[in-house]
Amino acid sequence: MTTLGEVLYPVSDTFNFNGIDRVHFINTGDILEGKLLHKNLTPTKKLPGQAKKRFKLNDILYSEIRPANKRYMLVNFDSSSSVASTKLMVLRTKENVEVKYIYKFITNRDILNEFQAIAESRSGTFPQITFDSISGIEFYLPPLPEQRAIAAVLSSFDDKIELLREENKTLEATAQAIFKEWFVNFNFPNSQGKPYKASGGRMIDSELGEIPEGWRVGRIKSLIDVLSGFAFSSLDFSQDGRYKLVTIKNVQDRYFDPETKDKLAELPQKMPDYCKLGSGDILLSLTGNVGRVCLVNGENYVLNQRVAKLKAKNPIDYAFSYLLFLQNSIFSLLQSTASGTAQQNLSPIQTKEIEIVIAERKILDLFGAIANKLIQKINTNNSQIQTLSALRDTLLPKLMKGEIRVKSEELKVKNL
Repeated sequence: MTTLGEVLYPVSDTFNFNGIDRVHFINTGDILEGKLLHKNLTPTKKLPGQAKKRFKLNDILYSEIRPANKRYMLVNFDSSSSVASTKLMVLRTKENVEVKYIYKFITNRDILNEFQAIAESRSGTFPQITFDSISGIEFYLPPLPEQRAIAAVLSSFDDKIELLREENKTLEATAQAIFKEWFVNFNFPNSQGKPYKASGGRMIDSELGEIPEGWRVGRIKSLIDVLSGFAFSSLDFSQDGRYKLVTIKNVQDRYFDPETKDKLAELPQKMPDYCKLGSGDILLSLTGNVGRVCLVNGENYVLNQRVAKLKAKNPIDYAFSYLLFLQNSIFSLLQSTASGTAQQNLSPIQTKEIEIVIAERKILDLFGAIANKLIQKINTNNSQIQTLSALRDTLLPKLMKGEIRVKSEELKVKNL
C-alpha cells in the first residue's frame, strides 16, 4: 500500500506572461469529467487575478472546490499558451508511477465521494479540499507494468463509452436537423417528395406567422401530456430501498444524472402510475434553471415534484415530443413563462398551454417513423453506457485494491 502523497505532488509554478498578449485560461468551470470545454484565447489584460498557474503535458488539473462536481482532467495537449486558475490543483506524478493509473484512482466514484466528505468537513465558504487533506489516503500501487495494464483496461471502457456518447450527439444532431427543416423551415416532403415551402407550397397566415396550408396553431397539450411528479413524504424512504427518487438535480441539460441518495422501500398507493419511470422517458425541469430536458436511462426510478414527465398522446409522436422541447424558441417561452424572483418556477399547466404550430397528422406520422428510430438508438446507446459504466465502476476498486490482478491484456482473478 502507498498514499497519494507518496506518488503525487502539487505544483505551483507561475505562468510567465512576458511578451504574451492572449492565453488559453482554464478555470474550474472549463473542465468536466476529463474534458476541456473550450479553447478560447483571452487577452492577458482581461484575465482574472486567479489566472496564475503554469502546467504541462500529463499534469492533472483537479478542482479544490466541491470535488463531487467532477471538475478534473488529465492534460493531453500542448500547454505552452495555457494558464490555470488558482482554484485548480496542478498535480504531478513522481518517477516510476503511471499517471493514467493515478488519474483513474482519484477520479473514481468512491474517491470522489471521499474527497467530497473531506471538503464538507472543513470550515469555509465552500466545501474545499487541499492536497494536504487528501495526501494521506492509502491505495494499492502495483508494479509499473501492471499500473499501465490496469490503466489500459479502464481506458478501454472509457473509450467505448466516449464513442457511444459521440454517436448519440450525431444521432441527436441528425434528428434536430430534420425537425428544424420540417417544422421550422416547413420543408417537409410534399406529395412529390420535394421540400414543401422551397417548392412553392401554399402558406397561410396564423397568429404565429405563416404556416403551411392544412396546418394549425394549437397548444402543447394537443399532442403532449405534461405530467407532474409526486410529493413524497420522508416516511416513504428507506436506506436500502429499491426505487430511486428523481429530482431536479438528476435532470441536466440533455443528460440524465443517475446518482441519487433517496430511495423508496415501496411505492405509495396514491402515487400515479406515470410517476414510475423507465428508460427513454422524457423529463423536464420545472424549478431553478427551468426547461432542461433529458431522457431517463435506467429502471426503478420514480418522479418527484418539480420535475415533469413529457408523454406523447400518440406514441408515434415520441421523438417529436423530445425534439420540440430542445428548440431554442420553446426554451425561451418556458423561461419567460416561469415566475419567481429568487428561483424560477414553472407549472405543468403553464407548460401545456403554450401555443405551437401543429402539422397535419400524416406529416407527424412520417416524421415519427424516421425520428423515433434515431432517438430509440440513443436510448439503446445510453443503456450500453450504463452497463459499461457499472462494470467499470465494479472493476475499478477491485483493481485498485489488488483483488483483481492484470497482466498484459488478461485479467487474473484473486479473491473475487
